Amino acid sequence: MFARLKRFLMALVLLALLIPPVLVIVGKYLNPPLWGWQIHRTLYPPAGYPARALHQWQPLSAISPHAQLAVIASEDQLFTQHYGIDINAILTIVKNSGTNIPRRGGSTITQQTAKNLFLFPSRTFLRKGVEFYFTLWMEWLWDKSRILEIYLNIAEFGPGIYGIEAASQAYFRIPAAHLSAQQAAQLASVLPNPYKIQPTPMSKYVAQRSRWIRRQMRQLGLQTLDQL
Repeated sequence: MFARLKRFLMALVLLALLIPPVLVIVGKYLNPPLWGWQIHRTLYPPAGYPARALHQWQPLSAISPHAQLAVIASEDQLFTQHYGIDINAILTIVKNSGTNIPRRGGSTITQQTAKNLFLFPSRTFLRKGVEFYFTLWMEWLWDKSRILEIYLNIAEFGPGIYGIEAASQAYFRIPAAHLSAQQAAQLASVLPNPYKIQPTPMSKYVAQRSRWIRRQMRQLGLQTLDQL
């Protein structure tokens, strides 16, 4: 009986370890029709979530370089240099967190993509550990351009507004390919909390935040995208 239970548990552990790389391999070649964050929002809609979500997939080549750079400048300026995890940021979170719930922050674009694509909202160290595992596989099997492409297509820019194309159309009535540096900075400004922040009309916060993002974009330069 004990031997059977041991084999069963080992099989479960092996399955748990194998599922993430299989999903990541699939995601390398196929654009996801659904993702974890979207599914959770649909099943458990928060206040303000619309009856019909907006989304339109666009390849990275059809997304303004300004939008690509704005997200990097806003969310993860070391995106092209790290291997998916910012160790210093993680150590700071662990140091300042309680024993059960890690504080928000410190996530790289790769981690945010892993969380949005494969997982569901949860603020536990177990979820964070699974997120790290997905992140490492994504950094190994995908290139940076694929990670950024998926992130820009599944990130929520407003209640039920998924992806940069839907956001660009909803807020500026233009395709994502035509976003200016200022418009891209305004959209990137909402990513920390798209349910409380809107890119337009600009609040004092968005005006200040977008100016900061524009400064970071100028410092990074569009040549940063050549490293993807």
